[in-house]
Amino acid sequence: MPLLNTITTPYAEAFLQVAESNKEVDQVVDQAKDLLSLWNDCPEFSEAMASPVLEIESKKNALEKLFANQVSPSFLNLLKLLADRQRIGLLNSVLERMLELYREQRNIALATVTSATTLDEAQQADLLKKIQAVAGTDNLELNLKVDPDLIGGFVVSVGSKVIDASLSGQVRRLGLSLAKVS
Repeated sequence: MPLLNTITTPYAEAFLQVAESNKEVDQVVDQAKDLLSLWNDCPEFSEAMASPVLEIESKKNALEKLFANQVSPSFLNLLKLLADRQRIGLLNSVLERMLELYREQRNIALATVTSATTLDEAQQADLLKKIQAVAGTDNLELNLKVDPDLIGGFVVSVGSKVIDASLSGQVRRLGLSLAKVS
């Protein structure tokens, strides 16, 4: 087990157990995804929370003001606990580990779809059906990303399986084929 998991797993497991006992797992999972998005999209916020310069009480007060009406009381308690223990800088890792444990418990596969452009709902539904067939499960969670460098098409990864249906991938494979011929 990597060192980071050694630190994050106890928090993630305990938080998931509290959420289950309060019957708010689905709510907490949605809140965790939203908070992860904020954490990753706003580096100023994550850097401020991780900073050793800010006092613990200041971090807890900021967390209270920002999230008191946005997350469940148990989620707010987790945030304050991490601040108290000077682990709030690892919040993203704790939440990602909690989501991994949640998916493991419910046998949900995570599929990351990176496309050249934003996919509309019909495209997402079609792709979901095809990915479910490849993954061999109906329990599938899509993580959608956009990368214009793909030029066109998409790349799907489910566990160790990767399907590269992008134009940049086709160009790369064509270049490798041509290099072998020469």
